[in-house]
Amino acid sequence: MNKKLSAIIFAAFIPLVLGATPVNADPGGNGKGNSQKQYDHKDKGNKGNKNKENGHDDHDNVSVTITFDQARGMAVNYGIIGYKPLPPGIAKNLARGKPLPPGIAKKRVPVTMLNGLPHYPGYEWYAVGDDLVLVAVTNLIVNTILQGVFH
Repeated sequence: MNKKLSAIIFAAFIPLVLGATPVNADPGGNGKGNSQKQYDHKDKGNKGNKNKENGHDDHDNVSVTITFDQARGMAVNYGIIGYKPLPPGIAKNLARGKPLPPGIAKKRVPVTMLNGLPHYPGYEWYAVGDDLVLVAVTNLIVNTILQGVFH
């Protein structure tokens, strides 16, 4: 009789166990199934702290407090003018929110003018062609371009 009771309890217990497994399944029907591998290819690479709009790090945005007229006035006062503009093919690759193009000729802004420019931790000012450019030091992402300041 003991064996009969055990068999009945076991028979009653199996449907409960098997019935509970669909509760744990993905309700959206997006489970991996038996034939698919358990690796999700969408998760490759470095996610970082990306901004969904432009694909760049959220900390790449600094509000610049200098205008073209102020920067141009400093350049004229310090005699830092006459720089040639970038060739059009290279100039089109210089854009806010993108890294500095590789091999682009950039000069450090002379110290006399640099002292008059606003300082932002983690950023440096460069003269790129005749433009004044603020660049993030860590990833060389262009934050601001003041075109023609050194023309």
